[in-house]
Amino acid sequence: MSAIHKYEAVIGLEIHVQLQTLSKAFSADSVEYGALPNTQISVISLGHPGTLPKHNEGAVEKAMMLGLALDSQITRYNRYARKNYFYADLPKGYQITQFDTPICVGGKVMVKSGDGVEKPINLIRIHMEEDTGKSMHDQDMYDTLVDYNRAGTALVEIVSEPEIRTGDEAYSFVSEIRRLVRYLDICDGNMEEGSLRCDANISIRPVGSNTFGTKVEVKNMNSISNVKRAIDFEIQRQVEIVEAGGTIISETRGFNGLAGTTFSLRKKEGVNDYRYFPEPDLPPTIITDHDIENVKHKMPELPRSMYQRFTANYGLSDYDASVLIDDKHSAQYFEKVVLASNKYKQACNWVTGAIRGYLNENALGMEDFNVSPDRIAEIIELIDNGTVSHTAASQKLFPAITQSPEKSAQELVNELNIANNTDTSFIEQLVQEVLAQFPEKVEEYKNGKVGLMGLFVGEVMKKSKGTSDPKIVNELVRKALS
Repeated sequence: MSAIHKYEAVIGLEIHVQLQTLSKAFSADSVEYGALPNTQISVISLGHPGTLPKHNEGAVEKAMMLGLALDSQITRYNRYARKNYFYADLPKGYQITQFDTPICVGGKVMVKSGDGVEKPINLIRIHMEEDTGKSMHDQDMYDTLVDYNRAGTALVEIVSEPEIRTGDEAYSFVSEIRRLVRYLDICDGNMEEGSLRCDANISIRPVGSNTFGTKVEVKNMNSISNVKRAIDFEIQRQVEIVEAGGTIISETRGFNGLAGTTFSLRKKEGVNDYRYFPEPDLPPTIITDHDIENVKHKMPELPRSMYQRFTANYGLSDYDASVLIDDKHSAQYFEKVVLASNKYKQACNWVTGAIRGYLNENALGMEDFNVSPDRIAEIIELIDNGTVSHTAASQKLFPAITQSPEKSAQELVNELNIANNTDTSFIEQLVQEVLAQFPEKVEEYKNGKVGLMGLFVGEVMKKSKGTSDPKIVNELVRKALS
């Protein structure tokens, strides 16, 4: 048994979600991404003496929405606190956050382990707070510069129980959160731009032990795959230290994505170091049952519900349904296609295949796709009734319809002259040519190698440049070989 299998990892995640509000958490400053440094600030977000913060109702609603989606209990009486620490990107010298009354308590996230089995990861809390500014280390040769545009942006922090055991489970957890916030339209989930950020608290203990080991926090993971890589490395690092007789130090570490390694940043702070005390300038936020019902009515259908409906109502496989619901806009587009065509599997294949490939090639999102679902339904029906082959549809008709989305699929079939050729005498001639070209293969087929049927059919289709009706081709090839 290798050393790593003697230990169990204990992992808890803290995920910061930057909320898509029009203004900051406690001021009217804009939160537009990409503005020039230090242009989205005011005396309130910079904490000048005499200024007073004010609640952002939209941020509170979005936090409630996330909590309801994760089966959390909504706190009715919400107080705020000051978290005190000194760092250059914190202009006030403290952060407004929630300490003893998080807006959401409990809840769970369903994750898939390495063997595909689902398990719940329970949540401790989701609380509201404001973001810090951004330190910029690569703009000046000698000094670190600070952009305060982000300072004060509305955040929620999701804190999980330490119930995650592997990097794969952490990957699944963050993926589920990212998908959920996108469905709810409360965050774009872009880790590369920092609107979704994840910190991992990692420790190890002997298998079978209930005693927690010394915890290490890892930061600076700017993609979901890097979350998994950092955790896997850190588990291995801690095991090697313990096996060598060393001691794990409680610290905060960064992650080097190029090297795939973690590195020490600083000694880990304790809760007492932050000197939390009640925020004196903000009154409590009171949430009523009526407020909760209003938020519920604004919520869209959630991914898990959509997955269950797609497998039950449309007969899609686990894989197909999972791929579709991974993106809300793709799932919604699929549903519009099947309103016009009941060929559910074919509709799924077009959305997750040709359409997604086209979008990737052109750096577009599904919401930017300019072809109406009815056009895709028309293509499916033309293939199904034998008007056009799937090959011609995917290679010629689909590219044409992306260029001329106002034209019907039938119009473009006529313009491109790609309708299936149903002239049996023409197809019979091609069949005879192909069989004459492969006499030894014909003999092998007659001796029982029936898999060669695909070769003959493919060659006939190639000779007709994809225009022959595949059903007629199959029928005539079989007849000629009998």
